[in-house]
Amino acid sequence: MKIRRRSGGTNVHESFADIALLMLATFIFLLVTILITSKMQETVQVPRLQKEVQALKDEIKEMEKDNSRLNRELGQMAGMSMETQVEAILESVGLNSGMGRHDFDLFVKGIKDLPGKDMHLVVDATGSMHGAATFLVPLLRVIVIRSGKELSAVTWFSDNEAETYQGTMGEMFDAFMRGAPFIGSNETIGDAFVKAEQNASVPGAYVLMGDEPSDDRIYYLDIPAPVFTIPIGKSNPSTRYQYETLANKTGGKMLELSLQ
Repeated sequence: MKIRRRSGGTNVHESFADIALLMLATFIFLLVTILITSKMQETVQVPRLQKEVQALKDEIKEMEKDNSRLNRELGQMAGMSMETQVEAILESVGLNSGMGRHDFDLFVKGIKDLPGKDMHLVVDATGSMHGAATFLVPLLRVIVIRSGKELSAVTWFSDNEAETYQGTMGEMFDAFMRGAPFIGSNETIGDAFVKAEQNASVPGAYVLMGDEPSDDRIYYLDIPAPVFTIPIGKSNPSTRYQYETLANKTGGKMLELSLQ
């Protein structure tokens, strides 16, 4: 009588089938989990992204309004004489009469009396200066014209970044308005003067314009030319003190603009 031996082939196949089904079930479970998690994240992120997009749209609208206003003003000034244009610009920043005009004339005279034939503008391009961007260039043009000095370079600074432009006055101001970021929160004035000296020859004077004190150290004695400072915006004792100290220690003057 023959004894039948049970074959193990069927059991092996069944085991592999069970493992395959288990792996498939695990894969489906993970896939469903990922889809649910993605959906949950979507419900949280989409409203946030929509708010950010709307904020960007609002900012673009404001910039378009500023640009339209500036174009209108430039159009109105196109038919004016140079002197009339200068007076219109000074009036727009409150320097056309009284003590404001007196201080402006003294400021410009200080630059004019300096030895040397040129000046280098150093301008704060952080986010807090965004609102001042529309009148920066016209005012700086007036300072250059009235001083009788040649504009040799323009440098913007923000968050330890700085860029210097050289060329004709029109080319430099155009490059400045295109390149200055007007973002960031660190007024790195000390670093700006180091880079300004590296990027361009030493001028007869530097003119610094900004609205907040420096976030880094300024080495006054290392600045190779007098600095004429223009703190702008709401009165800030820290800004005024630092800009006045910078001007005094380098042989320059300070002109304070109290803009509304």
